[in-house]
Amino acid sequence: MERDRAMDEADEAMRLATVPDWSRETKRFGQWYPSRSLLAAIRAWHAARARRGPLAYLRERLAVQRHRFWSIVTGADIPIDSVIGGGLLLPHPNGIVIHPAARIGPNCLLFQQVTIGATQRGVPTLGGHVDVGAGAKILGPVMIGDHARIGANAVVVSDVPAGATAVGIPARIVAIDGQD
Repeated sequence: MERDRAMDEADEAMRLATVPDWSRETKRFGQWYPSRSLLAAIRAWHAARARRGPLAYLRERLAVQRHRFWSIVTGADIPIDSVIGGGLLLPHPNGIVIHPAARIGPNCLLFQQVTIGATQRGVPTLGGHVDVGAGAKILGPVMIGDHARIGANAVVVSDVPAGATAVGIPARIVAIDGQD
């Protein structure tokens, strides 16, 4: 029984890191949720780019205008052509900055004032189900593993393994799931 529960938890953790939970991005019609509206504009732009014809061009232009509007409302700098896995949560999107070449995996959580930026050497890649605390900076060609947690105001300049918690300036690993 205990082993079955552990197996179910492991399966759920793997699913959260690989399969987007689109319900995290949806909103009801008329609901005021600027961050989800911004993500919807980005998703609409990607969908329009995948199509052809004059109607697709009009949809693309409309998505660009929606993106500009919601970028101003949220105060977030998330490029429209960003590679973002489904299920991204932005509870407080103000001040979030994402480099256009950065990659964000599914079901991630970014709080306010997060920067995912480049150095001369490259850009970051976030795995699936990564939680990034308020004010954190992830800079350069670093890989953040699945289920990692980045503490508030941490400055990450080196890789963070899967399941690890990184805090501080510069960030250091303080815990890894399953290890003491």
